[in-house]
Amino acid sequence: MGLLDGLRAVLGLRAETDARRDADPDDLFGMSTAYLTMEADLGYDSADVGALCFSGVDSRSFRDAVDEVEAILEAGREETGTEFSVSSDDHGYHWVVLEDDNPEDLITSMHFAADTFIEHGYGSRLLAAVFAYEDRDGPAYWIYSFRRGAYYPFAPRPGRERDSSAEFTLESTLDGELEIEREKEYWYPLWPSSGGTHPWE
Repeated sequence: MGLLDGLRAVLGLRAETDARRDADPDDLFGMSTAYLTMEADLGYDSADVGALCFSGVDSRSFRDAVDEVEAILEAGREETGTEFSVSSDDHGYHWVVLEDDNPEDLITSMHFAADTFIEHGYGSRLLAAVFAYEDRDGPAYWIYSFRRGAYYPFAPRPGRERDSSAEFTLESTLDGELEIEREKEYWYPLWPSSGGTHPWE
């Protein structure tokens, strides 16, 4: 199974089949307190960036939905200062990437974007929300699977290795504060391209 097929299986079709409940974009607000715990208890700083991963549809109505997401984020940019871009990766997935040094504004903007897809009837195209952190050992991410309605940690290291110890610490510390994915087969790694740093690059 290739990388693309694996992502489809874990975050997409299989996750939708095995979904325990409808995903709720309000779950993203759980990160509003989690980022404080990440800093105070674990020494992780917010990387001031996050992203929504979604799969596209070749239709006019879907393009209209993406246009509205961009319009809403553009309208909110002046108030929140959240910068954004829409891009595609090497695997054919699409990303709304958001940057803001205020985690609350970053989370709110991400929620607006996700909610707009859902209002247009394209909630099923949302795959994941990714929140980036960093400490002295390297980056770490909290990934929210929309189709599973749960979060899981991802701590990538050079050579496409994962720091399982860091991921266990993140899981045990944030358990109860975030809805954690219990089935670790769904803790799918979102590797960046060969020249990238973050999963959306």
